[in-house]
This record gives sequence, C-alpha cells and structure tokens, in this order.
Amino acid sequence: MIKKQTAILLILVSILGSSLLTLLATDSLSFAGAGSPVSGLLRSSEQGPSSDQLDKVKTAMELVKQNYYQDVDTDKLVDGAIQGMMNALNDPFSSYMGKQTAKQFTEQIQGSFTGIGAEVSMENGNVVVVSPIKGSPAEKAGIRAKDILLSVNGQSFEGLTLNEAVAKIRGPKGTVAKVKVKREGSPNPLEFSINRDDIALETVNARMEQGGIGYIEITEFSENTAERFASELAKLESQGMKGLVLDVRNNPGGVLGTVEEMAQRFVPKGKLIVQVEYKSGERKKTVSTGPSSVKPYPVVLLTNKGSASASEILAGALKESAGAKLIGENTYGKGTVQQSYNRPFGDGSLLKITMAKWLTPDGEWIHKKGIKPDVAVAQPDYFSVAPINKEKTLKFDDNNDDVKSAQTMLNGLGYKPGRRDGYFDAGTRDAVRKFQEDQNLPVSGDIDAKTADAMEENLVKKIADPQNDAQLNRAFEEVRQEIAGASSKR
Repeated sequence: MIKKQTAILLILVSILGSSLLTLLATDSLSFAGAGSPVSGLLRSSEQGPSSDQLDKVKTAMELVKQNYYQDVDTDKLVDGAIQGMMNALNDPFSSYMGKQTAKQFTEQIQGSFTGIGAEVSMENGNVVVVSPIKGSPAEKAGIRAKDILLSVNGQSFEGLTLNEAVAKIRGPKGTVAKVKVKREGSPNPLEFSINRDDIALETVNARMEQGGIGYIEITEFSENTAERFASELAKLESQGMKGLVLDVRNNPGGVLGTVEEMAQRFVPKGKLIVQVEYKSGERKKTVSTGPSSVKPYPVVLLTNKGSASASEILAGALKESAGAKLIGENTYGKGTVQQSYNRPFGDGSLLKITMAKWLTPDGEWIHKKGIKPDVAVAQPDYFSVAPINKEKTLKFDDNNDDVKSAQTMLNGLGYKPGRRDGYFDAGTRDAVRKFQEDQNLPVSGDIDAKTADAMEENLVKKIADPQNDAQLNRAFEEVRQEIAGASSKR
C-alpha cells in the first residue's frame, strides 16, 4: 500500500469522459436497479432511431468521406458521431470514451491513476474542476473545486471535447503541466505548475487520535474501498474507539455499490440509505440491512465543496438516517447516476450515460445545491491562496493580485504585512525582509522567484500540519463534546 505521505507527491488528472467517477456501474459491476443493456443498449419499452434517421447519419459520413479534401479515418468519424450524440445531451456526466480512454477509466475505478490529481467535467463548454484529489499534486499546487481550466502548457481548451482536453493535461510521468485557471473572484487568470505522476491510490487512511477518537479519511469510492474501510473501522473499534470522524473532503465520488455497502455499517436496519429515481418516476430504495441501532459512539462527517456525489450519498444517509453531524462546507451538488456500457461495442470503447437521479433518504434532490453542513467551518484563507507568478519580481509600490497572494502567505506564516489588499507598502516590505532573513535568503525586501518559492514551500508544510486544519479540529472538538455529554448522562 502507498502511504499518505507518498501520495501527496503523486496521482492524476482523471481520465474519464466526464471524468467524474461518481455513482458509476460498468457492465461488470453490480448496481442495484440499473438493469442490463437490452438489444443494443435499448430497453424493450423504448423506441430506437428510425431507418430514416440512421440513413441520415450514414449519408453524412459518406458525404464526408467522398468530398473531404483529405483522406478520412472512418473509425474517427464513428467516434466523433457518438461523441456528438453525447454532447447533444448537454450533460457533463454523460460521455463516450474510445478504447484507450476507456482502459484508463477502468483502471481509475480500480484505484490506479496517472496525471495531476483533479476530477473534471465539461460545463457550458468549459473544463471545470469538480474536485482536486485529496493529497494530490493538483491540490498541493492550489487547484480548487469550481476552477475553470483554460489551457495547459499554452494549449487552449477552447472548442475541445472533455476527452481532448484531458488528453492534453495528461503526459509522461515526471513532466510539468502548466495549467492556466479562471477562478471566481480573481480578475486575471492564474497559472499553476503541477508535476505529473502515477500511483495506485490508497483510498482509506485511518488513525486513532487522543481521547479514543478515530479518524478515517476516504479519498474516493473505488472497488476495494468498502473492504479497506471495513478493516480499518473494525481495527479502531477493537481499540476501544469512543467517537469517529469520517473525512470525505475533496472526495469526488465513486462506485454506487461501494458507498451503499459502507453506509450499511452506520444506518440502522430498515432505514433508507439512498433512493434512485428513473425517468419513469419509479424509485429504487436502498434499505439498510445493517445493525439494529446506530453506533454506540458519536459520528461526525467532514465535507467541503469538493465532496461530490457518492460522498454526498454518504453524507445524506448518515445525517438523515444515522444521526451523524456534518461539519465543514456545503458539498458539490451532484445528484445523478451514471451507467457505463462497454460490452455492447465489443472493441474496448465505452459509453457512460446518466440514467437516473438519486435522492437522500428524506427525498431531497441535492443536484446543483449540495448538502449544507450542520456546523459551517471555513479553512484559513491561506489554505486556498493562489500561487505567485514568478516571472516578475514584486517590489515596493506594486499593486496586483500576486502581491495580495504574497500578503496572505506572509500572514499565514506568521509574518505580519499589515494589509492584504494587494498594495506593496513599507509594512509588506518589512515582512518580506524578515522572512528572507529567517530563510537565509538575500535580504532585499523584494519578492523574487526564490523568495516566492520559499514562501509557497513553507506554506504547504503549514497546511499539511493537522494542527492548522480548522475543519478537522472543529470535528474533533464536536466529537469530544458529544462523548462528554454522553458520559454525563450515565
């Protein structure tokens, strides 16, 4: 298994069509209520395209082949036609994948990744980050949920399909992806340099904290996550765990059966875990067959805006059916289910189609709304500060977003510039000089590339220290209070 410390330097950009794994079931995976493909992907009650419609597609392909001024690859035309169908749905989570992309997609479900570490989807023609994978190079570099990716290494994503954009982001292990990002609240694009790598991701990390409080981080719901989770939970319980914090921050989702199995361990027998609603209006309700009552210890779930779909199913189930408390930020808001078909094509390609929506046990559809935490806790502003552009030295009297980022970093590191509005004044210069002195750098008061690098490196270390994680500390505090409250009632 790869340890968390190693994983921080590794991982991927996702490699699926819409890239989000959430609530997916392939032909080889069991999926309650999904059904099996019938007669070339059509259910018996549905009407397929007419012969005239099929002839129209065939005629268009023949016209292109006969009249286009260069030779045409028929396979590319077919793939393009299918991709066009998926684009016509205007659904960022339905997509077509060719053989190579489908192979990488299957590897991701199984927990094997390559790239920079960001789950993405296509929304209104933009490549949008659903979530940076927790501990990944993308998260470490400062990529955030809802960021719009504009280009990589100078290659624009404008006019590209999601698969085409992802292919440009991916690259050989050890190479650098310079990703340009549009972020809400920032007037100018931001640029991030991210090292690509590959790894078999460990999706469950657990430890026991002081006072008998267990902590389990779930980074994704892959095929083997439920088994790993059960093992770690049993280990903590055998050690006399008095309370539990579950962390699904920046968890983009995964396989539906996996999260259902995990929720069974907390939701009492007979209570709902999730409802899946099809276009006919029929609802498939997943009822827990788990324990007869809730756990004998308090459970808190940590969420943020990168907690998507399967993470949201777990949040909804534990909140509404198991009495768990949610702490952190509002979740992403993805309330649809995808079915993935690979066998009908027979050539390794794959079609992923949104085939239902899911609702919480109380019947709430959280799509584009997310789930609000019971206790809202934001991280310190330096957790999400944008990197500094190192092509230009920042000096006294400058006034821009890079100076603003530097001031946020300095403040987070304990140096007090006295302002955070982006104006490089005397107080900012004094703070820079003090930082340079402590780091054995030339003391100029200017922020050159070496100073900016040192600031960012020190900030990454501070962010990685659990003591500075405001959301995690609030979760531990909540569990301690509930443990104390339970003891006082005895």
